[in-house]
Parts: sequence; structure tokens; C-alpha cells
Amino acid sequence: MTEHPWFAGAATPRVLAHRGLVTPEDAAHGVVENSFAAVAAAQSAGAEYVESDCHLTADGIVVLFHDDDLSRVTGDPRPIASVASRELESLMSERGGLLTLAQALDAFPTVRFNLDVKAAGAAAAVGNLVASHGARVLLTSFSDDRRRAALAAAQAVGRGIRPATSAGSATMVRLLAALAVRSRRGVRAALHGVDALQVPERQGRIRVVSPRLIEAAHSHDVEVHVWTVNDPADMTRLVRMGVDGIVTDRADLALRALR
Repeated sequence: MTEHPWFAGAATPRVLAHRGLVTPEDAAHGVVENSFAAVAAAQSAGAEYVESDCHLTADGIVVLFHDDDLSRVTGDPRPIASVASRELESLMSERGGLLTLAQALDAFPTVRFNLDVKAAGAAAAVGNLVASHGARVLLTSFSDDRRRAALAAAQAVGRGIRPATSAGSATMVRLLAALAVRSRRGVRAALHGVDALQVPERQGRIRVVSPRLIEAAHSHDVEVHVWTVNDPADMTRLVRMGVDGIVTDRADLALRALR
């Protein structure tokens, strides 16, 4: 399999804590996803990998936050891009604490981060911040352009190992089309420069994860990680199918089921 340090020396199958870990008990106390408390809980549960998301605040700070706006998490309808980091810190103070990307990399030095670049404006800033941490960072995005921009920014700084990366949506479409027509050349081209496929088991009526996809990925030293899987029975079934990682909201349950 791939030799990038993000994958090396870690337990398999990989358990990726989706936006950290928020147990029902933590949620009852107001803790929300992607907060400092959620990432700390994931690490405390034994998760080596944390999947999170990156947005840029009004004052140019990269924060771990999934949505474009604050409405679901805080009840505030404003876009994150219009709110300064100090105000966002106040809004998150009783929800587990705001976590900036810089803080995450510093406060959790043993965690391997899987970072989804959610906003085009955040790509360069994310790349610059992770440049010194490439061995323990995987950069991704639904947009191949955004993930490539973040990778390019990281590599331009030139501080060591490039971050790992997983395929964006356009790359996955090309890969699935190549698999459908059994084009080895198309599969090879789609997987070039990719370390992992991070995908749902199904997308609507389309089955994404299949033995053929897993075999093709593994033949090119690419791992397959499936999101977002919260049922331990489904986790076990997918691992038996051959997938390499499970992205889950319940890393605590996954670690017990798969180790």
C-alpha cells in the first residue's frame, strides 16, 4: 500500500474520527463537532486520525468548521467568512471551544489530520499552515481544484514532505467511468497522484464502493476509506469487503468493533 507517512505505523483498519468525537453525553452538555473538546475526545478514545473541515474567517484565520454558515451549530445565520475569529471564539466558548487549524496542529501533535478544504479562499492558507506537518496531514476536497491549490501552496513553502491527498468528485467520476468500461488506462490516469479514495458506500442509486473499486485502488497502492459509517455491523462488513478505513461520528464504537 501507499508509503506516505500519514499511513505508516498506524493501526489498521484506520478509524477516522469524523469531525472529532461527540458522544450523546457530550452533546447533552453542549459540545459540538469540530470543537476543541470534540478533537480531544477523539484522541482520548484512541483515535489516531481526525477528519475535519477548513473555512476562513473574516480576518483570515483557518478554523475547523464544516458548514458555510453558523446556523446549524450556533443558531447564527451569518456565513463564517463574515465573522472574525474573536467573535467566533466567543460563540463557540460554551460549545466545546473554537479550534483553529494552527491550534489543532500545535495542541494535538500526535494526531494525523484529514482536512477537507471547504472554501476556495481557504486553500492557500491551509496549504501554508500544514506545510511543516505534511507527514501527518491528508488534504482533500470535493473540489479537485481546491485540494490541488492547497497541495500546491504546501509544496511551494518547501518545508518537507508533501501532504497526502484523496480524490475529489471529478476524479471519482472519471474513475467510476473507467471501471465501468474496464479501461485500465483510465483507471491508472484517475488514480495518478492520489493516495486514498474517501467515498460513501453509495451515492443515491449508484454503488460507489465495490470489490472492483477496492481491487483497482489497491493495485495502484491507493487506500479506500468509507464515510460516514456509524453502525458497527456496517463497519465490520465493509472491512471484510476490503476497505482500509472507516470515517465515523462514533470513533469510540468503531475502535471497539474493529480492534
